Amino acid sequence: MELRNGIEQVIEEHYQSPSFSGSILIRDGEQIFEKGYGYANRSEQIQNTERTRFGMASGCKIFTSVAIAQLVEKGMLSYETYLKDCLPIPFEQFHPDITIHHLLTHTSGIPDYFDEEVMDDFEELWQSTPMYLIQSPSDFLPMFKDQPMKFQPGERFSYSNAGYILLGLIVEQLTGSKFTEYVEEKIFKASGMADSGYYRMDQLPEGTATGYIDHPEEKTWKANIYSVPIKGGPDGGAFTTVRDMESFWKALIQYQLIGKEHTEALLTPHVQSNDHVYYGYGVWIVKKEGEVFKYLVFGSDPGVRLRSTYYVKSTVQNHILVNVDVSLQPIASWVDDRVACKHIHG
Repeated sequence: MELRNGIEQVIEEHYQSPSFSGSILIRDGEQIFEKGYGYANRSEQIQNTERTRFGMASGCKIFTSVAIAQLVEKGMLSYETYLKDCLPIPFEQFHPDITIHHLLTHTSGIPDYFDEEVMDDFEELWQSTPMYLIQSPSDFLPMFKDQPMKFQPGERFSYSNAGYILLGLIVEQLTGSKFTEYVEEKIFKASGMADSGYYRMDQLPEGTATGYIDHPEEKTWKANIYSVPIKGGPDGGAFTTVRDMESFWKALIQYQLIGKEHTEALLTPHVQSNDHVYYGYGVWIVKKEGEVFKYLVFGSDPGVRLRSTYYVKSTVQNHILVNVDVSLQPIASWVDDRVACKHIHG
């Protein structure tokens, strides 16, 4: 099979040291490739499979956006509602004109607790704030709420984890539910994502991969259990499988989570990030020759990588979840090329 042989060749060529460890699912109509590689647990030598749960890092921001869209659809707020009118929290240095739209599109200008424009080591955060204390969206607030604005609302795109923390707090404020419980019920359950959830790092269920941070020069490795918050939330940290990501995209595209109007709003290229790359609500959008080529979400934490893609015209899906620090670009580019040339075969 060309599809299987092609993926195996990419892995052989690009993932020798460190080796590829994770799961891949590619769906092209009735044709499907799915396979696990490497170990979910190195100590016990438990293999990864297509059913293994992996951390998503920032890949789950799209769930936060869907949650907000559901509340907009119910008339509980609008995309132009001001942040100041949503939460009973004083943000004394924040601009009064920040809207839900600004938060969704990373154009609010608020300070970030982990500013990816100037910071690159996520683990450094937990030196002053122990990761085991971060168990809910409100636990992040002291890390950014009293800091000055980076720029005026709507001025430019600047990826913001803190913006999505605020969106999660708004979901909690309007629904009276914990953010993670809301998403698990209204999005995961509604999509048929039976193996997804916001699990505590010290209470991971069976079939969940441990994230690994390799130190090749020392020929050692460590688990990522002290490198990320103990429980994920609105800006990242859920766990899922490649099969569940396929179920999510199917539910989203078929308007099972939100109606046509709000699905289209979520998938609209609202702001340009760089050449041919735009951002909707919680989703990246790539154009080719002026037309939307694919929707994707991706995430990166220590020991975690995710890339989940839906190709618009062909409806091909490509989901890659791994539990090591490797680039997923070689596989993604190979699938991009095949989809663009309409040459994917099972």
